[in-house]
Amino acid sequence: MISILQPLIPHYRSEFFKKLGKSTQFKLFTYEDSATLDRQRLENSYIKSEHIWNIKLGPFLIYSPFGFLPSKQLVLMLHIGHLTTWLLLFTKFIHKKEIILWGHGISVKRYLVEEKKPSLLMKLMIKLSDKIWLYTEKEKKIWKDVFPDKLIVSLNNTIDGLGEIALNKNLIKDEIKIKHKIRHDKCFIFCARFETPHRRVDLLIQLITKYQKNYGFIIIGAGKFKPDFSSFDNVYDYGSLYDTAIKNDLFFIADIYIQPAWVGLSIVEAMAHSLPIFTFKRSADVLQCVEYEYLIDGYNSMIFDDLDSFYDRFSCLSDDEIVVMGEHARDYVQKNLTMQVMVENAQNSFNKTK
Repeated sequence: MISILQPLIPHYRSEFFKKLGKSTQFKLFTYEDSATLDRQRLENSYIKSEHIWNIKLGPFLIYSPFGFLPSKQLVLMLHIGHLTTWLLLFTKFIHKKEIILWGHGISVKRYLVEEKKPSLLMKLMIKLSDKIWLYTEKEKKIWKDVFPDKLIVSLNNTIDGLGEIALNKNLIKDEIKIKHKIRHDKCFIFCARFETPHRRVDLLIQLITKYQKNYGFIIIGAGKFKPDFSSFDNVYDYGSLYDTAIKNDLFFIADIYIQPAWVGLSIVEAMAHSLPIFTFKRSADVLQCVEYEYLIDGYNSMIFDDLDSFYDRFSCLSDDEIVVMGEHARDYVQKNLTMQVMVENAQNSFNKTK
């Protein structure tokens, strides 16, 4: 038996745990309550988990480990604020359990510093563990340079439902636009929660203003940092949207996925829909999540230095070049980011030592 600890189980993790359960016996434990899903504007998963007692002290978490007692392997979170995890790591010589740590191997906010000089506390935590699950190959490379003999796995973080996305755009695109009252011939689409100022909505608004006459902007998402788009007649605002059929329609009729900063799993969904990703280069002012590593400038995306760079490079792009980048985006997902790949990467690590 394997015990896996997560904060909660959102809908986009459902297929991962379902597929993992076909070949691996595990039990899921969570420490957040359902109200957290509502606050983070996430949809709940149908996957069952057991809530464990916990207490939060600022950035620190203490949780009950007693539900883990029957398990020989523990998949805990790679989080330096989890005090119970530290206790379990330091007492491995007593309980004899194998500990796998799963999470981000680098801080998004301190990425530019930590990719050159990894966190000392993170380094100690990884050293004490038996195995590591990270989300991307870039994180794996950073830590393999530090611990070449430790088993470090890149899961290739992805989402479920990608296999249901239509393979090709076809002749009914205009009909779907009429159905959803989309007037613009060309459209960008943005799909993310407005729960952090790091999305750089200021850049998005400047782009909406710049292309007000020629491009529509489909906006999916809600949150406390969401601006009022009602003054823009080229914005189609859908708010929080969990209807898969409508969401697929909107991605289907879009031409480009736009997210200025803090790109995450939404770009995987967009790439599966054959959409190139437009974003800005990671910097001290433009923070990007680990999924940013999936983007290859000029191949499946356009990564701009600043707004002037966006205006100059975009003005030179042809429709055919945008379509080709979208095809490359979908190919990248099919080769690297299927749920089956993510599950196999996790499964194969359980019995490996290096």
